[in-house]
Amino acid sequence: MSHRSVEKLLPRSGGSVYRLIRMAAGRALEISEGNPSLINNSSTDKATTIALEEILQGKIEVKQAKDTLSFAEKPESE
Repeated sequence: MSHRSVEKLLPRSGGSVYRLIRMAAGRALEISEGNPSLINNSSTDKATTIALEEILQGKIEVKQAKDTLSFAEKPESE
């Protein structure tokens, strides 16, 4: 996977750099704990790279409830 620019990722987090970082860190932790990747990736890709690519492709979305963030796989639109 190649380098992804912040400008392409920001719209996926509602324009918030802080939320983008929280999304990527949270999803990378899930991946490193054994949750499957939602994209096709190389076995040499790091969890953070996979998380950022999932965000870019719109595979995950952030659900905000009061002071916490949780992540969910975005349902495929038919």
